[in-house]
Amino acid sequence: MGTLRLGDKAPNFDAETSEGKINFYDYLGDSWGILFSHPADYTPVCTTELGAAAKYKDEFEKRNVKMLALSVDGLESHKDWIKDINETQNTTVNFPIIADEDKKVSDLYDMIHPKADDTLTVRSVFIIAPDKTIKLMITYPASTGRNFAELLRVIDSLQLTAYHKVATPANWKEGEDVVISPSVSNEDAKKLFPKGFKEVKPYLRLTPQPNLK
Repeated sequence: MGTLRLGDKAPNFDAETSEGKINFYDYLGDSWGILFSHPADYTPVCTTELGAAAKYKDEFEKRNVKMLALSVDGLESHKDWIKDINETQNTTVNFPIIADEDKKVSDLYDMIHPKADDTLTVRSVFIIAPDKTIKLMITYPASTGRNFAELLRVIDSLQLTAYHKVATPANWKEGEDVVISPSVSNEDAKKLFPKGFKEVKPYLRLTPQPNLK
């Protein structure tokens, strides 16, 4: 398996999870997906992350995104750990956690980085589009917890830019102005963006977010 890059097909797999056996592609169906790995069960940062992910699940569902977590520990360990997460984070873990004891999925997605740790997965995040292509990859070290508000922001950008000829500027959030793709001429921009646009420079044109009423 070579290194995965943006635009590559996300490898399919079968796995045991805290919610039963799944096939990755079947689980995703026509949805977007987030696959995120955790170094190990009963680790403090992961406990807070899975709690945060559970609290964001409704927001991800509104955007047609399914979540799937992974840890290299076994099913029984996952089930007991989930009780701890629910208790300490005041939430209910409501998505599957893969039990990747043989590290099959971790290896498939290159989640083990030997120079960081030769047995535990790094904190990888993959966002996968409905056509099963990889749209985003972020890798954090084991010591740094992820920002789920940022993952939601990225999903909003990915979904917007997948269907409109725009890009999102630095620190963009849902509802703010976006940038018109340089490949679109001003003539076409007038037709594509009826709300109008502001030309700051010939290559920098701002328009209100097109998918909002």
